[in-house]
Amino acid sequence: MIDFKLIAKSGAARAGFFDTLHGRVETPVFMPVGTQATVKAMSPEELKAAGAQIILGNTYHLYLRPGCDIIGRFAGLQRFMNWDRPILTDSGGFQVFSLSRLRKLTEEGYAFQSHIDGSRHMLSPEKSIEVQICLNSDIIMCLDQCLEHPATHEQAEAALALTTRWAQRCKSFWQERTDRQNSLFGIVQGGMFADLRARSAEAIATIGFPGYAIGGLSVGEPKELMMEMAAGTLTLLPDDRPRYIMGVGTPEDLVELVDLGADMFDCVMPTRNARNGQLFTERGTINICNARFREDEGPVDPGCDCYTCRHYSLAYLRHLYTAREILAYRLNTIHNLHYYLNLVMAMRVAILAGTFDRFKKAFYSKRK
Repeated sequence: MIDFKLIAKSGAARAGFFDTLHGRVETPVFMPVGTQATVKAMSPEELKAAGAQIILGNTYHLYLRPGCDIIGRFAGLQRFMNWDRPILTDSGGFQVFSLSRLRKLTEEGYAFQSHIDGSRHMLSPEKSIEVQICLNSDIIMCLDQCLEHPATHEQAEAALALTTRWAQRCKSFWQERTDRQNSLFGIVQGGMFADLRARSAEAIATIGFPGYAIGGLSVGEPKELMMEMAAGTLTLLPDDRPRYIMGVGTPEDLVELVDLGADMFDCVMPTRNARNGQLFTERGTINICNARFREDEGPVDPGCDCYTCRHYSLAYLRHLYTAREILAYRLNTIHNLHYYLNLVMAMRVAILAGTFDRFKKAFYSKRK
Protein backbone atom coordinates (compact mmCIF):
# COMPACT_ATOMS: atom_id res chain seq x y z
CA MET A 1 0.00 0.00 0.00
CA ILE A 2 1.35 3.43 -0.92
CA ASP A 3 2.60 5.77 1.77
CA PHE A 4 2.28 9.33 0.50
CA LYS A 5 4.97 11.77 1.61
CA LEU A 6 4.21 15.48 1.34
CA ILE A 7 7.58 17.23 1.09
CA ALA A 8 6.79 20.83 0.10
CA LYS A 9 3.99 23.35 -0.30
CA SER A 10 3.83 26.67 -2.09
CA GLY A 11 0.56 28.22 -1.11
CA ALA A 12 -1.92 25.35 -1.43
CA ALA A 13 0.13 23.70 -4.22
CA ARG A 14 1.77 20.46 -3.06
CA ALA A 15 4.80 18.36 -4.02
CA GLY A 16 5.25 14.84 -2.74
CA PHE A 17 5.86 11.24 -3.72
CA PHE A 18 4.68 7.70 -3.10
CA ASP A 19 6.22 4.32 -3.81
CA THR A 20 4.54 1.38 -5.52
CA LEU A 21 5.65 -2.15 -6.36
CA HIS A 22 6.68 -0.88 -9.79
CA GLY A 23 8.42 2.32 -8.82
CA ARG A 24 8.17 5.77 -7.28
CA VAL A 25 5.68 8.40 -8.44
CA GLU A 26 6.53 12.05 -7.81
CA THR A 27 3.66 14.52 -7.58
CA PRO A 28 2.10 16.54 -9.05
CA VAL A 29 1.85 13.98 -11.81
CA PHE A 30 0.08 13.63 -15.15
CA MET A 31 -0.86 10.09 -16.15
CA PRO A 32 -1.17 9.34 -19.89
CA VAL A 33 -4.28 7.31 -20.75
CA GLY A 34 -3.64 3.82 -22.10
CA THR A 35 -7.23 2.60 -22.42
CA GLN A 36 -6.52 -0.75 -24.08
CA ALA A 37 -3.06 -1.46 -22.64
CA THR A 38 -1.51 1.09 -24.97
CA VAL A 39 -1.20 4.86 -25.04
CA LYS A 40 -2.35 5.46 -28.60
CA ALA A 41 0.51 5.92 -31.11
CA MET A 42 3.19 5.56 -28.42
CA SER A 43 5.52 2.72 -27.48
CA PRO A 44 6.40 2.17 -23.80
CA GLU A 45 9.96 3.23 -24.60
CA GLU A 46 8.73 6.54 -26.04
CA LEU A 47 6.55 7.10 -22.97
CA LYS A 48 9.57 6.68 -20.75
CA ALA A 49 11.61 9.05 -22.92
CA ALA A 50 8.83 11.64 -22.57
CA GLY A 51 8.98 11.32 -18.77
CA ALA A 52 5.85 9.26 -18.00
CA GLN A 53 5.99 7.85 -14.47
CA ILE A 54 2.62 6.09 -14.40
CA ILE A 55 -0.06 5.33 -16.99
CA LEU A 56 -3.72 4.31 -16.97
CA GLY A 57 -5.48 1.18 -18.12
CA ASN A 58 -9.23 0.70 -18.50
CA THR A 59 -11.01 -2.09 -16.65
CA TYR A 60 -14.06 -2.23 -18.91
CA HIS A 61 -12.16 -2.51 -22.18
CA LEU A 62 -9.50 -4.91 -20.90
CA TYR A 63 -12.09 -7.13 -19.20
CA LEU A 64 -13.91 -7.56 -22.52
CA ARG A 65 -10.79 -7.76 -24.68
CA PRO A 66 -8.39 -9.53 -24.36
CA GLY A 67 -9.83 -10.61 -20.98
CA CYS A 68 -8.34 -11.73 -17.70
CA ASP A 69 -7.73 -15.24 -19.03
CA ILE A 70 -5.11 -13.75 -21.37
CA ILE A 71 -3.68 -11.00 -19.17
CA GLY A 72 -3.52 -13.43 -16.26
CA ARG A 73 -1.07 -15.57 -18.24
CA PHE A 74 1.31 -12.59 -18.10
CA ALA A 75 0.66 -11.93 -14.40
CA GLY A 76 -0.73 -8.50 -15.22
CA LEU A 77 -0.49 -5.55 -17.55
CA GLN A 78 3.16 -4.70 -16.97
CA ARG A 79 4.56 -7.82 -18.61
CA PHE A 80 1.69 -8.00 -21.13
CA MET A 81 2.45 -4.54 -22.55
CA ASN A 82 6.17 -4.31 -21.69
CA TRP A 83 5.70 -1.46 -19.23
CA ASP A 84 7.66 -1.91 -15.99
CA ARG A 85 6.45 1.23 -14.23
CA PRO A 86 3.30 1.87 -12.16
CA ILE A 87 -0.21 1.51 -13.59
CA LEU A 88 -3.50 2.93 -12.36
CA THR A 89 -6.71 1.32 -13.62
CA ASP A 90 -10.11 2.96 -13.53
CA SER A 91 -13.12 0.94 -12.38
CA GLY A 92 -14.88 0.71 -15.74
CA GLY A 93 -17.93 2.49 -14.37
CA PHE A 94 -17.73 5.51 -16.65
CA GLN A 95 -17.43 3.37 -19.78
CA VAL A 96 -20.41 1.22 -18.77
CA PHE A 97 -22.36 4.35 -17.88
CA SER A 98 -21.76 5.74 -21.36
CA LEU A 99 -23.52 2.68 -22.85
CA SER A 100 -26.87 4.26 -22.04
CA ARG A 101 -28.93 1.82 -24.13
CA LEU A 102 -26.91 -1.24 -23.22
CA ARG A 103 -26.81 -1.10 -19.42
CA LYS A 104 -29.04 -1.14 -16.35
CA LEU A 105 -28.07 0.20 -12.95
CA THR A 106 -29.08 -1.67 -9.79
CA GLU A 107 -27.83 -1.95 -6.22
CA GLU A 108 -25.79 -4.96 -7.34
CA GLY A 109 -23.93 -3.01 -10.02
CA TYR A 110 -24.10 -2.31 -13.74
CA ALA A 111 -25.72 -4.99 -15.89
CA PHE A 112 -24.57 -4.34 -19.44
CA GLN A 113 -24.16 -5.68 -22.93
CA SER A 114 -20.74 -5.68 -24.54
CA HIS A 115 -20.35 -3.08 -27.27
CA ILE A 116 -18.17 -5.65 -29.07
CA ASP A 117 -20.41 -8.71 -29.36
CA GLY A 118 -23.57 -8.00 -27.37
CA SER A 119 -22.73 -10.52 -24.62
CA ARG A 120 -24.21 -9.80 -21.19
CA HIS A 121 -22.16 -8.99 -18.10
CA MET A 122 -22.49 -7.67 -14.55
CA LEU A 123 -19.96 -5.13 -13.32
CA SER A 124 -20.39 -5.11 -9.56
CA PRO A 125 -18.02 -3.42 -7.09
CA GLU A 126 -16.51 -6.83 -6.36
CA LYS A 127 -16.12 -7.71 -10.04
CA SER A 128 -14.44 -4.39 -10.79
CA ILE A 129 -11.88 -4.98 -8.04
CA GLU A 130 -11.40 -8.61 -9.11
CA VAL A 131 -10.56 -7.55 -12.67
CA GLN A 132 -8.20 -4.82 -11.48
CA ILE A 133 -6.40 -7.34 -9.26
CA CYS A 134 -5.99 -9.53 -12.35
CA LEU A 135 -4.53 -6.54 -14.18
CA ASN A 136 -1.99 -6.21 -11.33
CA SER A 137 -2.71 -2.49 -10.99
CA ASP A 138 -0.62 -0.48 -8.57
CA ILE A 139 -3.61 1.79 -7.95
CA ILE A 140 -7.15 0.38 -8.12
CA MET A 141 -10.24 2.59 -8.30
CA CYS A 142 -13.55 1.96 -6.54
CA LEU A 143 -16.63 1.50 -8.70
CA ASP A 144 -18.81 4.60 -8.50
CA GLN A 145 -22.02 5.86 -10.06
CA CYS A 146 -21.40 8.44 -12.75
CA LEU A 147 -23.90 11.23 -13.39
CA GLU A 148 -24.91 13.11 -16.47
CA HIS A 149 -24.81 16.90 -16.38
CA PRO A 150 -27.07 18.54 -15.48
CA ALA A 151 -28.45 16.35 -12.69
CA THR A 152 -30.92 17.30 -9.98
CA HIS A 153 -29.99 17.49 -6.32
CA GLU A 154 -32.11 14.40 -5.70
CA GLN A 155 -30.34 12.42 -8.44
CA ALA A 156 -26.90 13.49 -7.19
CA GLU A 157 -27.80 12.61 -3.61
CA ALA A 158 -28.93 9.11 -4.61
CA ALA A 159 -25.78 8.60 -6.69
CA LEU A 160 -23.43 9.59 -3.87
CA ALA A 161 -25.30 7.27 -1.48
CA LEU A 162 -24.87 4.34 -3.88
CA THR A 163 -21.23 5.31 -4.52
CA THR A 164 -20.63 5.25 -0.75
CA ARG A 165 -22.18 1.81 -0.32
CA TRP A 166 -20.19 0.51 -3.28
CA ALA A 167 -16.99 2.03 -1.84
CA GLN A 168 -17.42 -0.02 1.34
CA ARG A 169 -18.00 -3.17 -0.73
CA CYS A 170 -14.90 -2.41 -2.82
CA LYS A 171 -12.76 -1.95 0.26
CA SER A 172 -14.02 -5.13 1.91
CA PHE A 173 -13.32 -7.19 -1.22
CA TRP A 174 -9.88 -5.57 -1.69
CA GLN A 175 -8.94 -6.35 1.91
CA GLU A 176 -10.10 -9.96 1.59
CA ARG A 177 -8.49 -10.72 -1.77
CA THR A 178 -5.15 -8.89 -1.71
CA ASP A 179 -2.06 -8.53 0.44
CA ARG A 180 -2.59 -4.75 0.07
CA GLN A 181 0.68 -4.19 -1.72
CA ASN A 182 -1.39 -2.27 -4.26
CA SER A 183 -3.68 0.61 -3.24
CA LEU A 184 -7.41 1.29 -3.49
CA PHE A 185 -8.62 4.86 -4.03
CA GLY A 186 -12.06 6.07 -3.01
CA ILE A 187 -14.01 8.43 -5.26
CA VAL A 188 -15.96 11.52 -4.21
CA GLN A 189 -19.16 12.25 -6.12
CA GLY A 190 -22.03 14.67 -5.48
CA GLY A 191 -22.74 16.32 -8.81
CA MET A 192 -22.48 20.10 -8.93
CA PHE A 193 -23.73 20.61 -5.38
CA ALA A 194 -21.31 21.78 -2.70
CA ASP A 195 -23.30 20.27 0.17
CA LEU A 196 -23.35 16.85 -1.49
CA ARG A 197 -19.66 17.02 -2.36
CA ALA A 198 -18.91 17.76 1.29
CA ARG A 199 -21.10 14.88 2.44
CA SER A 200 -19.48 12.49 -0.02
CA ALA A 201 -15.95 13.57 0.93
CA GLU A 202 -16.71 12.97 4.62
CA ALA A 203 -18.27 9.56 3.96
CA ILE A 204 -15.44 8.32 1.73
CA ALA A 205 -12.77 9.63 4.12
CA THR A 206 -14.54 7.89 7.03
CA ILE A 207 -14.34 4.55 5.20
CA GLY A 208 -10.63 5.26 4.75
CA PHE A 209 -8.48 4.76 1.64
CA PRO A 210 -4.79 5.11 0.71
CA GLY A 211 -5.79 7.85 -1.74
CA TYR A 212 -8.80 9.87 -2.85
CA ALA A 213 -10.19 10.88 -6.23
CA ILE A 214 -12.69 13.53 -7.22
CA GLY A 215 -14.98 12.18 -9.93
CA GLY A 216 -17.84 13.65 -11.92
CA LEU A 217 -16.01 16.78 -13.10
CA SER A 218 -15.43 17.92 -16.68
CA VAL A 219 -18.70 16.31 -17.77
CA GLY A 220 -20.08 19.34 -19.60
CA GLU A 221 -20.41 21.84 -16.79
CA PRO A 222 -19.05 25.42 -17.13
CA LYS A 223 -15.37 25.69 -16.27
CA GLU A 224 -16.09 28.07 -13.39
CA LEU A 225 -18.44 25.53 -11.80
CA MET A 226 -15.90 22.73 -12.20
CA MET A 227 -13.25 24.78 -10.41
CA GLU A 228 -15.70 25.75 -7.68
CA MET A 229 -16.54 22.08 -7.00
CA ALA A 230 -12.88 21.07 -7.08
CA ALA A 231 -11.79 23.87 -4.77
CA GLY A 232 -14.48 23.09 -2.21
CA THR A 233 -13.80 19.36 -2.25
CA LEU A 234 -9.98 19.35 -2.20
CA THR A 235 -9.85 21.12 1.15
CA LEU A 236 -12.04 18.39 2.68
CA LEU A 237 -9.80 15.48 1.71
CA PRO A 238 -7.09 14.14 4.06
CA ASP A 239 -3.89 16.14 3.77
CA ASP A 240 -1.68 13.05 4.07
CA ARG A 241 -3.14 11.20 1.07
CA PRO A 242 -2.82 11.77 -2.70
CA ARG A 243 -5.63 13.78 -4.28
CA TYR A 244 -6.59 12.74 -7.80
CA ILE A 245 -8.78 14.80 -10.16
CA MET A 246 -10.18 12.34 -12.69
CA GLY A 247 -10.42 13.10 -16.41
CA VAL A 248 -9.10 16.68 -16.35
CA GLY A 249 -8.00 18.54 -18.44
CA THR A 250 -6.39 21.44 -20.34
CA PRO A 251 -2.95 22.81 -19.39
CA GLU A 252 -4.73 25.74 -17.74
CA ASP A 253 -6.90 23.30 -15.76
CA LEU A 254 -3.81 21.51 -14.44
CA VAL A 255 -2.16 24.75 -13.34
CA GLU A 256 -5.30 25.96 -11.57
CA LEU A 257 -5.98 22.62 -9.89
CA VAL A 258 -2.40 22.21 -8.68
CA ASP A 259 -2.75 25.71 -7.24
CA LEU A 260 -5.82 24.40 -5.35
CA GLY A 261 -3.93 21.42 -3.92
CA ALA A 262 -4.49 18.57 -6.42
CA ASP A 263 -1.75 15.97 -6.95
CA MET A 264 -2.75 13.61 -9.77
CA PHE A 265 -4.37 13.99 -13.18
CA ASP A 266 -5.29 12.01 -16.26
CA CYS A 267 -6.88 13.09 -19.52
CA VAL A 268 -7.11 11.89 -23.12
CA MET A 269 -6.67 15.47 -24.35
CA PRO A 270 -2.94 15.40 -25.25
CA THR A 271 -3.30 12.15 -27.22
CA ARG A 272 -6.76 12.69 -28.72
CA ASN A 273 -6.06 16.27 -29.70
CA ALA A 274 -2.76 15.20 -31.26
CA ARG A 275 -4.69 12.90 -33.59
CA ASN A 276 -6.98 15.82 -34.41
CA GLY A 277 -4.06 18.09 -35.31
CA GLN A 278 -4.04 20.28 -32.19
CA LEU A 279 -0.65 20.82 -30.54
CA PHE A 280 0.07 22.34 -27.14
CA THR A 281 2.83 24.91 -26.76
CA GLU A 282 4.04 27.45 -24.20
CA ARG A 283 2.26 30.16 -26.17
CA GLY A 284 -1.04 28.29 -26.40
CA THR A 285 -2.55 25.70 -28.73
CA ILE A 286 -2.02 25.60 -32.49
CA ASN A 287 -3.79 23.69 -35.25
CA ILE A 288 -1.23 22.06 -37.50
CA CYS A 289 -3.53 22.10 -40.54
CA ASN A 290 -3.49 25.92 -40.53
CA ALA A 291 -2.22 27.26 -43.89
CA ARG A 292 0.25 29.59 -42.14
CA PHE A 293 2.43 26.57 -41.33
CA ARG A 294 2.72 25.41 -44.94
CA GLU A 295 6.23 26.83 -45.39
CA ASP A 296 7.27 27.16 -41.73
CA GLU A 297 10.73 25.68 -41.19
CA GLY A 298 10.64 26.07 -37.42
CA PRO A 299 9.63 23.52 -34.75
CA VAL A 300 6.25 23.31 -33.05
CA ASP A 301 7.64 25.01 -29.97
CA PRO A 302 11.10 26.66 -29.96
CA GLY A 303 11.46 26.02 -26.23
CA CYS A 304 10.64 22.30 -26.47
CA ASP A 305 13.31 19.57 -26.55
CA CYS A 306 11.02 16.65 -27.47
CA TYR A 307 11.95 14.29 -30.32
CA THR A 308 9.41 15.93 -32.65
CA CYS A 309 10.62 19.48 -32.07
CA ARG A 310 14.27 18.47 -32.34
CA HIS A 311 13.87 16.77 -35.71
CA TYR A 312 10.84 18.06 -37.63
CA SER A 313 9.46 21.33 -38.95
CA LEU A 314 5.94 22.66 -38.76
CA ALA A 315 5.79 22.47 -42.56
CA TYR A 316 6.58 18.75 -42.51
CA LEU A 317 4.14 18.02 -39.68
CA ARG A 318 1.43 19.90 -41.58
CA HIS A 319 2.18 17.89 -44.71
CA LEU A 320 1.95 14.60 -42.80
CA TYR A 321 -1.30 15.58 -41.15
CA THR A 322 -3.04 16.84 -44.30
CA ALA A 323 -1.89 13.67 -46.10
CA ARG A 324 -3.29 11.59 -43.21
CA GLU A 325 0.00 9.79 -42.75
CA ILE A 326 0.25 7.60 -39.62
CA LEU A 327 3.53 9.28 -38.68
CA ALA A 328 1.61 12.52 -38.13
CA TYR A 329 -0.31 11.02 -35.19
CA ARG A 330 2.86 9.58 -33.67
CA LEU A 331 4.91 12.78 -33.89
CA ASN A 332 2.03 14.97 -32.71
CA THR A 333 1.39 12.66 -29.74
CA ILE A 334 5.06 12.57 -28.75
CA HIS A 335 5.07 16.36 -28.60
CA ASN A 336 1.79 16.77 -26.73
CA LEU A 337 2.63 14.21 -24.05
CA HIS A 338 6.09 15.71 -23.65
CA TYR A 339 4.44 19.11 -23.15
CA TYR A 340 2.04 17.83 -20.47
CA LEU A 341 4.66 15.84 -18.63
CA ASN A 342 7.12 18.76 -18.69
CA LEU A 343 4.39 21.08 -17.44
CA VAL A 344 3.76 19.07 -14.28
CA MET A 345 7.51 18.61 -13.78
CA ALA A 346 7.99 22.38 -13.96
CA MET A 347 5.18 22.88 -11.46
CA ARG A 348 6.85 20.45 -9.07
CA VAL A 349 10.16 22.31 -9.36
CA ALA A 350 8.40 25.60 -8.62
CA ILE A 351 6.61 24.14 -5.58
CA LEU A 352 9.86 22.75 -4.19
CA ALA A 353 11.42 26.19 -4.63
CA GLY A 354 8.43 27.91 -3.02
CA THR A 355 7.79 29.95 -6.18
CA PHE A 356 4.58 28.47 -7.58
CA ASP A 357 2.83 31.83 -7.72
CA ARG A 358 5.68 33.21 -9.86
CA PHE A 359 5.48 30.12 -12.09
CA LYS A 360 1.74 30.59 -12.57
CA LYS A 361 2.13 34.23 -13.59
CA ALA A 362 4.88 33.32 -16.09
CA PHE A 363 2.75 30.48 -17.48
CA TYR A 364 -0.11 32.82 -18.35
CA SER A 365 2.15 35.64 -19.57
CA LYS A 366 3.47 33.41 -22.39
CA ARG A 367 0.04 32.39 -23.68
CA LYS A 368 -1.77 34.19 -26.46
